[in-house]
Amino acid sequence: MRNIKRRTILGGLGVATLSGINAAVWAQTGKPAVAAKSKAPVKLAPKLRIVIPANAGGGWDQTGRALGAALVGAGMADEIEYENKGGKGGTIGLAYYVEKYSNDANALLIGGMVMVGAVALQKPAVDMSRIHSIARLTSDYLVVVVAANSPIRNVTDFAERMRVNPKDMPIAGGSAGGVDHVFAGVFTRGSRSKPEELVYLPFAGGAEVVQAVLSGKAAVGISGYSEFSEQLASGKLRAIGVSSKRSVFGIPAIREQGVDVDMANWRGVFTGQDVSPARRAEMVEGVRLATNHESWQKVLKQNRWESSWLAGPSLDSFIDFDLTTSRVMVHLLKLKT
Repeated sequence: MRNIKRRTILGGLGVATLSGINAAVWAQTGKPAVAAKSKAPVKLAPKLRIVIPANAGGGWDQTGRALGAALVGAGMADEIEYENKGGKGGTIGLAYYVEKYSNDANALLIGGMVMVGAVALQKPAVDMSRIHSIARLTSDYLVVVVAANSPIRNVTDFAERMRVNPKDMPIAGGSAGGVDHVFAGVFTRGSRSKPEELVYLPFAGGAEVVQAVLSGKAAVGISGYSEFSEQLASGKLRAIGVSSKRSVFGIPAIREQGVDVDMANWRGVFTGQDVSPARRAEMVEGVRLATNHESWQKVLKQNRWESSWLAGPSLDSFIDFDLTTSRVMVHLLKLKT
């Protein structure tokens, strides 16, 4: 993502959807193109690799494997090989990918806002300037959950307890500096508690967040709906709020319960710094075709993800703005690793 221009229009920590464009031309010029006559899709490669910088079971893992299935379904590849390298908000997997696949035209990397936040917090030696964006794929909202037997009944109750003693209200979520961590800080500040006293327990996968809440190690958990859906359906967890502006998934919005905050997460796909512009344009088009495939559309519905396609210079600007915003939030909220 070199030569990124500062974004002045698109808002950070949110999403802006572009649709009906020729992604390959957009990736090269930043301008939508007149639709060309349809032709048979060109396979990207017999075998593609997707590196997922998180443990199995979480949102990135679900995204990467759903994308792989859609690439095969759309005829972009015959086979997908997956590698999971979790830890530190995706920065371990990012460094691994850069070292091993920077010039591999058949290797993709999953990432998103969690990685942006982790880079802002950790300031790692290998950051997102070492990869190129392909496309933003999805966005979803964060759900705040408690164990079924928790005395916390709703967001108002949780906010009051945070004001009394935030140290008694540990929050479990994704890796340090990621969207869950940033939102925990935003919520703490929005509830008029002290961000510097926030007790945040970072985990590399959604399953570990669930276990922390069920075991009582954490008072609440924060993650995407898809990572909690099974336990919510079984009644082991209760959802007390969602980070949208209005109620979704049948869950009341946090904002509607008196804490004036909201936030959206996004996930995308990237390639190596040394992959040629022509090949990156082919990848944009291949991924775009995959996201039109029925298997991908089914996963969106099943996981309650919103499609938020964005590619090309606008995506680079979007990421640049989110990185700047995350750095500001890390400072203002006094977030620590």
